[in-house]
Amino acid sequence: MVCEHVKEIKSGVKRSGDGCVECLRDGTRWVHLRECLVCGHVGCCDSSIGRHATKHFHTSGHPVMRSIEPGESWRWCYVDEAVV
Repeated sequence: MVCEHVKEIKSGVKRSGDGCVECLRDGTRWVHLRECLVCGHVGCCDSSIGRHATKHFHTSGHPVMRSIEPGESWRWCYVDEAVV
């Protein structure tokens, strides 16, 4: 499967921080971190209480994110529900 949404990935976008923006604001903890490849927003994964990376997709429409965990290099498209 070819994901057309990778065309929306922007290079040189500054990451919003070293942790989940919303968890840091709310004083909650995350499990793993994900970075939006369109705007650089850092949110927590779906195993985290806040599920902020997925919430970011639903509010922004930005389709592709990547894991920023050490040793991981995969990307996920929320629209196609596939690793890209």
